[in-house]
Amino acid sequence: MYLAIREMRFAKVRYSLIAIIMLLVAFLVLFVTGLARGLAYDNAASIQNMDATHFIMEKDSNHRFTRSQLSGQVLVQAGSIAGQQNVQPLGVKMTTMTAEGTAGKLDVTLLGIRPEGWLMPKVTEGSAITSNGTGQVLVDRKLKDSGVGLGTVLVDQASGLKWTVSGFVSDESFSHSPAVFLNEHDWRQLQLATMARPGTGGSGDEKTYSAIAVKADKHQAEQLVSALPDSEIVTKSDAVSAIPGYKEEQGSLWMMIIFLFIISSFVLAVFFYVITIQKSSQFGILKAIGTRTAYLVRSVTLQVLLLSAGSLIVSMLLVQAIEAVLPGGMPFQLQPSTLAYTSGAFIAMSLAGSLLSVWKVTKIDALDAIGRSAA
Repeated sequence: MYLAIREMRFAKVRYSLIAIIMLLVAFLVLFVTGLARGLAYDNAASIQNMDATHFIMEKDSNHRFTRSQLSGQVLVQAGSIAGQQNVQPLGVKMTTMTAEGTAGKLDVTLLGIRPEGWLMPKVTEGSAITSNGTGQVLVDRKLKDSGVGLGTVLVDQASGLKWTVSGFVSDESFSHSPAVFLNEHDWRQLQLATMARPGTGGSGDEKTYSAIAVKADKHQAEQLVSALPDSEIVTKSDAVSAIPGYKEEQGSLWMMIIFLFIISSFVLAVFFYVITIQKSSQFGILKAIGTRTAYLVRSVTLQVLLLSAGSLIVSMLLVQAIEAVLPGGMPFQLQPSTLAYTSGAFIAMSLAGSLLSVWKVTKIDALDAIGRSAA
């Protein structure tokens, strides 16, 4: 440790340059990771917030809520297996709305739920909706930026139905659009209004819900698969992944993160390898006077660890400062668990990048290095 720190103090400029490079790479890794997690949550917050293990959807719907339609009979069958208290109907419909008296259009996702059930989100402002009332909805707080407030009347452009905002919820969205929650009665009215439109081909009452949220263990899930051959039982993670654009968006961002890890590893490997070559004679002299190879290897490894850890600490502070000034509408989320494994991966890749230098140190011959130094 003494040798590692003393050498870093002696060659301040050299090690400061690599520290700056590692700082920038670490900052990019953390920022892109926070952006990836924020976008993932914003894309599927309402589904991820639901206390469900599985969702029942229509067969051949490709695990997509917006393509699925289920009858009330499926709800009854699912309740007989998992327990009536463990199943909840769910309606999902993406639409465009306007606030009455304004011309601006709002892209939202309507979610039909039972207000007394466990799919009901926590109300942060205003009053909750009930099963007995009609024409009342809960909306995500992001709609406040569009001028929506308590008592605002929202008009669905597709059906012409109107609902009054009774309260707000937080962090509720689907496919990057704010969520609007309505009760079963209003959801059914929406379904009937949609079926009544010319060209929709709908005229019956047999299909009502988009999906059924279920709390089930592995055995109950297998029973549901056997009992509902015309439906598919989808895990929450699969349902989230099937949201349009989710996998593609996350795949692109995580590919960037992986390449940043690889780049940081290569930069560190090249830097320390060049330094090791330049110090071959010094390492040889140290070996000749009895310094063990293991001690020199620990010195190089410690330098890498100090640089990567120091860069990470400063980059964390920078990310927190940037996060504090980001616009409220920008999805950014960097939880402690995500920060921990991202930092661990960065340090691991940095240490992996030092392996080439470590190998070079072990191969240095004391006599050859002294001979080159004398020449």
